[in-house]
Amino acid sequence: MYRLLLAAPFLALAAPAHAATGEAVNPWVALAYLVAGVFFILALRGLSSPSTSRTGNRFGIIGMLIAVVTTLVTHDIANIAEIGIAIFLGGIIGFTIARRIAMTAMPELVAGFHSLVGLAAVLVGWAAYLNPGAFGLLVDGGISPVSKVEMGLGIAIGAITFSGSVIAFAKLSGRMSGSPILLPARHVINLGTLAAILVLTALFAMAGPSETMPLIVALTVLAFLIGFLLIIPIGGADMPVVVSMLNSYSGWAAAAMGFTLGNTAMIITGALVGSSGAILSYIMCRAMNRSFISVIAGGFGADASAGGGEAKEQRPYKQGSAADAAFMLEQAEKVIIIPGYGMAVAQAQHALREMADLLEEKGVEVKYAIHPVAGRMPGHMNVLLAEASVPYENVFELEDINSEFAQADVAFIIGANDVVNPAAKTDKSSPIYGMPVFDVDKAKQVFFIKRSMGGVGYAGVDNDVFYMDQTMMLLSDAKKMVEEIVKALD
Repeated sequence: MYRLLLAAPFLALAAPAHAATGEAVNPWVALAYLVAGVFFILALRGLSSPSTSRTGNRFGIIGMLIAVVTTLVTHDIANIAEIGIAIFLGGIIGFTIARRIAMTAMPELVAGFHSLVGLAAVLVGWAAYLNPGAFGLLVDGGISPVSKVEMGLGIAIGAITFSGSVIAFAKLSGRMSGSPILLPARHVINLGTLAAILVLTALFAMAGPSETMPLIVALTVLAFLIGFLLIIPIGGADMPVVVSMLNSYSGWAAAAMGFTLGNTAMIITGALVGSSGAILSYIMCRAMNRSFISVIAGGFGADASAGGGEAKEQRPYKQGSAADAAFMLEQAEKVIIIPGYGMAVAQAQHALREMADLLEEKGVEVKYAIHPVAGRMPGHMNVLLAEASVPYENVFELEDINSEFAQADVAFIIGANDVVNPAAKTDKSSPIYGMPVFDVDKAKQVFFIKRSMGGVGYAGVDNDVFYMDQTMMLLSDAKKMVEEIVKALD
């Protein structure tokens, strides 16, 4: 489920134009922002289900349009021509990225958008600090302590969001290892840095006008630093939680800036994004049987060897062909498909849908099983299956379908690994121990598509499913293998 990612930066950049006057808010402006807020709420409601997600996106677009247009027509300090040029250039960049981006790169794109949200909050906070009169923040010749607290928190949360999102982008895009980077005494360093940020915010609020510059500079630098420190020890298996967590941070940064600038739309939007992201993070942590605090403190994958390593020993396994798989699939009564990131990399979702359609024509019941952390961001597999027009009623979450593997003739695993690894249930030393996984070992037959036996998944853990008696390894590019199975089924 996708959130209102771009709402915060647009409003953060537009809000100063309206908040500059320091006068009573025009009732028509307040009404317009209220209507925009209602559309944002409807957008979140629509985005809660794949079947209504398109409508939800439209509501979000309408709400954002109302908020931005309202701000622009009521501005009195910003240059409308400069704003128009900025919107045009940003639109060209956004359109180009949207046209070129592959679905496999969507997680890092989302992380990149989060970084822009955080950076926007930092820039707006600094603009308000350097020119408080234009933002209506001057009270008796200075900025009030309450406004300073709001400003400091907004800058701090925005800086944490920016630097944390940069690390998440680097890990998700492969520019940085997905393995946890564990610094000595990292928990002490993190807690000390966070405490220092809170102390600096308090000192900044109480300081006189001539004493605030060193404090806000130090606060900003430490906030950028803690963003890096919080994300680098988190392993690849936790990245979906990190993405939703950073989404939440971006919302709270925008809300804090909204209070500073007196902009109702920013407060509403920031609160919606922040709270929805926090709820999603909590739900995902529950789905992984993990404490949210433990994930933020270092995640599972705390062993520095984790994160895309190689299998430590070569064990005997059965290898099959597309023809073998097609023959057994035709004989099955019930097939459960478990997609993962490998499917996304190979762009195999359309071929997979074609295979499922052929099986259903032959009387085979086909279902799709989606793990909460499959892929690299929340809802990654749902988006890919929706792109291939897989019926929503055939897609099931882990808790709804896990009990059905015992009755399944075939568990068809395509590009997934950690989410079907029984080590999560049996090996207490495993970095994924305690994470609920699919009970594919209970199926009568398991087909496992992966490129080779060398890789062991993003969490860096070998998988006993490869070597089970009922498992047939289909070693090939996922799309190529599925297309060959489709030919054999015709």
